[in-house]
Amino acid sequence: MHLSSRPIIAAVDSRQLEYFVAVAEELSFTRAAQRKFAVQSTVSAAIRALESDLKTTLFDRSTRRVTLSAAGEALLPEAKAALEALDRARAVVEEASTGLRGNIRIGTMTRLGLVDLAALLGAFYQRYPLVEVQVTTSPTGSSGLADDVRHGRLDISLVGLNPTELTGLEARELATVPFVVMVPSAHRLAGRDGIELRDMAGERFIDQLRGFGNRTTVDHAFDNAGIPRRVQVEVPDLSTVPEYVRAGLGVAVVPEVDLGNQPGVARLRLTDIDLTWTLSAITLSGKRPSRAVTALLDLMSDSIRPGAAF
Repeated sequence: MHLSSRPIIAAVDSRQLEYFVAVAEELSFTRAAQRKFAVQSTVSAAIRALESDLKTTLFDRSTRRVTLSAAGEALLPEAKAALEALDRARAVVEEASTGLRGNIRIGTMTRLGLVDLAALLGAFYQRYPLVEVQVTTSPTGSSGLADDVRHGRLDISLVGLNPTELTGLEARELATVPFVVMVPSAHRLAGRDGIELRDMAGERFIDQLRGFGNRTTVDHAFDNAGIPRRVQVEVPDLSTVPEYVRAGLGVAVVPEVDLGNQPGVARLRLTDIDLTWTLSAITLSGKRPSRAVTALLDLMSDSIRPGAAF
């Protein structure tokens, strides 16, 4: 069955399409219902009604999994396009009479000083009071935030990932900072002006959790250099790394941050590799951002604070 006909889509209730897209992206009726703030029975009933209207099965269901059928695969891009067109039409009408409207779900890292996100969102609200903004973080860092954007759980997110990790996403680079090495003041390397990766062979390391962008970058650098690395302490907040370094529990390779005076900690340059961390704002590739998201992206670009901590 061919489902790319616009007249068929136009005849379908938009709420049914919203539920269909949610289930298709989550591959779970339970998660789709949570995402749409609905009860599962309502989502299931809407999908059954949609399948009845289209006279086809959109999902292959079993007790263990939900997958898209061939017809569902064909419908998904058309459903997304129809909903985006409807959203744009609504936005144009509403903005003409009342100003910019919409909903933005934004993800961010646990600590971010390159952008004062609270102040930025406050300024955004003052300018666009009819746009509702929801902010969340991910326990798996930038990787988890990127997946949330890919699966439609977030509209935009701030992440620190390499370009190779941004498949399926559009990235607007906001700032780039170099990595530095932190060692205890009494460490054998502390008196040097700069060091190389091989100088740290055999050391214990302090770093963030797997999935965080800066952790992934450092892991790749040591892997590519053929130098084994043992992470002794994992922390979710970058600002706590110097405390563990000062306590002598290991060394750290982290993006250069301005955390003020850190007694007992020496900071060294990396001289054998150009290792940098990039802060980017990401949206889903192939989907035109809403006018509200575009306005927020533009404001972000103007709000970067060079040399600030994050």
